[in-house]
Amino acid sequence: MISTAGLLDASILIVDDQEAEVRLLEQMLSEAGYQRITSTLDPQTVCALHHANNYDLILLDLQMPGMDGFQVMEGLKQIETDSYIPVLVITAEPDHKLRALQAGAKDFISKPFDLLEVKTRIHSMLEVRLLYKKLEDYNHELESLAMHDALTGLPNRRLLIDRLSLAIAHARRNQQTMAVMFLDLDGFKQINDTLGHAAGDALLRMVADRLISVVRQEDTVARVGGDEFVIALWESIYDEGLVRLVAKVVQAVSQPYDIQGASVGITTSVGVGIYPTHGEDVVTLMKSADLALYEAKRTGKNSYRIAAQRAVSAGA
Repeated sequence: MISTAGLLDASILIVDDQEAEVRLLEQMLSEAGYQRITSTLDPQTVCALHHANNYDLILLDLQMPGMDGFQVMEGLKQIETDSYIPVLVITAEPDHKLRALQAGAKDFISKPFDLLEVKTRIHSMLEVRLLYKKLEDYNHELESLAMHDALTGLPNRRLLIDRLSLAIAHARRNQQTMAVMFLDLDGFKQINDTLGHAAGDALLRMVADRLISVVRQEDTVARVGGDEFVIALWESIYDEGLVRLVAKVVQAVSQPYDIQGASVGITTSVGVGIYPTHGEDVVTLMKSADLALYEAKRTGKNSYRIAAQRAVSAGA
């Protein structure tokens, strides 16, 4: 439910060409405890005001010179992409009530005003509107959680694949190269076994921060499981630049970490796959980088390897 404080903090816009009626509504709302009240006598300004302020409720008179309330609602539909128009219409014409609801209004107030009815309808509509916005926020939060790693906040495998697909399409369209780095922490299990899982989790978060700090803003750092990370480089990096970046990643991860008052050391092994040399699709490119990572692990760890050849795709 919406708290009383949350309800009274809702933003309200009054639209009426009659100043006396605007003042009456402002006074009534103020006395009821509403704190964020705006008004305009010019219907031409409503869409711009709502675009800038995203009002929780618009009290809209239907009969105004130059631009009536129905025309205002048509304009508001272009702003509210989810089709929810937070309009409570004001009308003295009974025949306009049904038409207003069909045009997108959520409720109506009759003229002359019955102040108790006005307060009740405003309260009810705001409750619905704020609950709707709360549900929207909750759905966005769930969507974000579904696309990000809960521990580090990094993109997870699902979001990584989406971004890799975009990066490959971008590279193909512009006839460029791009690259994928597959990272695995060397000896991470020993950290968990000796210092505990809380220390291991803290280490993973620190590694995530360091990886973000050494790549470009347009690149993607993702955690794909356990102590495995992937870096997708959005645009082409030529051989020397790629080698420097990979070496920078290895060096950044290998610096000591302060965990639970102790200095903890860990290293990383990295495998690199380059588009289109080592794969022209997400699966093949990731597999090439993974095989290169295995080679880096096999030949001594704390190092990197660039894929020697294209991996065989699952569909081959």
